Amino acid sequence: MKRNILYIFLFAALFETACQKDYLDKQPTDAYSNDNLWSSPVGAAVALNGCYNGWEGDYNLLYMDAVSDNSYSQWYWDKYQHLGNGTASAADPDVQIRWDYKTVQKCNWFMENIDRVPMDDKLKARYKGEVRFLRAYQYFTMSQLYGDVPLVVKTLTTQEAAAVTRTPRADVRKYILDELAAIAPDLPASYSGTDVGRITQGAALSLKARVELYDKKYADCIADCKKVMGLGYTLYPNYQDLFRIANENNSEVILDVQYKANDVPNGDIGIMPSSGLGGWASLSPTQSLVDAYEMKNGKTIDDPASGYNENDPYNNRDPRLSATVVYPGQMYEGKYYNSIEAGKDDYYNGNNNSPTAYIEKKFTSNLSDFPDMWNTGLNMIVIRYAEVLLTYAEAQIESGVIDNTVYDALDAIRKRAGMPVVDRTVYNSQDKLRTLVRRERRVELALEGLRWYDVQRWEIGPTVRAGVVYGSRLGTVDAATGKLTLTGDHVKVETRTFNAGRDYLWPVPQKERDLNKALSQNAGY
Repeated sequence: MKRNILYIFLFAALFETACQKDYLDKQPTDAYSNDNLWSSPVGAAVALNGCYNGWEGDYNLLYMDAVSDNSYSQWYWDKYQHLGNGTASAADPDVQIRWDYKTVQKCNWFMENIDRVPMDDKLKARYKGEVRFLRAYQYFTMSQLYGDVPLVVKTLTTQEAAAVTRTPRADVRKYILDELAAIAPDLPASYSGTDVGRITQGAALSLKARVELYDKKYADCIADCKKVMGLGYTLYPNYQDLFRIANENNSEVILDVQYKANDVPNGDIGIMPSSGLGGWASLSPTQSLVDAYEMKNGKTIDDPASGYNENDPYNNRDPRLSATVVYPGQMYEGKYYNSIEAGKDDYYNGNNNSPTAYIEKKFTSNLSDFPDMWNTGLNMIVIRYAEVLLTYAEAQIESGVIDNTVYDALDAIRKRAGMPVVDRTVYNSQDKLRTLVRRERRVELALEGLRWYDVQRWEIGPTVRAGVVYGSRLGTVDAATGKLTLTGDHVKVETRTFNAGRDYLWPVPQKERDLNKALSQNAGY
């Protein structure tokens, strides 16, 4: 699909000139949209590509973990810091970032015009399926973050937009599930050539399974996971290399956002490295995330028999830790990373350096992959097969159906990472397996934008997102060997609050309520 990105860009430019950016503004008229767009299959393809523009993005995917206990956003202007520490208000511009109807507008416009196009019925059905997915995905995100949101599936006049009310979340979720069920048969299992990256049947079923898991519809979730598991996806053999640009569109990727350097680039790779590597260290993994990784023998670090050494804390850990986080003493980009020693380029207290002394590595394991890390073609994965396996395992566990398929799903993920299979003598009950699958979700999917949704649906906010956020202990790093000498306590980054009666949902942005007096507000704001 990367060759189609230019057409996406051109259509987006046409669309934006026709639409103001205020909430649910009127769709473009024919004077702006050009009747020629709907006169041929070529025009329909351009319109379809335009619907993909901005449907999801690297920025939101990367920053969403800062709303959880996995990461810290140190720059308030990046719009996620207040959402992570419990200080966001309805007037805060941060909360506006995901209340976004531009994709919905484009999809509604497409659906109202596509039947004007003389074209093959099967291809037209596929185009409709792609667009309906993009619209459903947007409603998934908004209903997850804001709860009740206006469900709008047609173009609105300015007057209508100013009076629309919030639709109950349950109704929005039913709409999402109904849409995904309806379109799945019309979507192909895979694409080739320039169509790679479009919405597939696997994407529709996987998103449906995700929503069903979140909404505790376990039987439906299990059924949809099984369908996806029969479509031929496999785990990529190397966990760290799974996220490298050379390996994008691999057998594990079910859905991603496609980028192309220079034309429509992923321009946020540079936010992850610290200043000594030319980056901004905008997102910092927390000590809490680091502590979640097991020892390589499969025991947690609080198990006295695990072999964990607090003075050598990164040794003999789950290999996914070193593939996800750059920690002090790790060999990275030709030198041992030193963020804990005053005077060093990456010292945690320096400008554009990580306040936790950890930086993200998952998408930047080899900075040499990017001639310009501010202008890259790295796709951002939205759904991958490992999530489906974890979703299946969790749904089975929560259903009380604990059989070999649950262990097989977890074992496949663990073995790919270089970890031992699940110890069935230890993880032999629903409660213990629930603890395990939740930990596996956290470490396997870390920094991919999903952790907050787990915190939210498990209702563990007061436990994991309140109190002091910690980073690494300070000390020294031997420049020749990487040997750590740690002294003192962990650095303190910020103190977060969490109000369980309020903070599981974001506030409806005040800007939207000023435009539309009919919009109600979430509790506590």
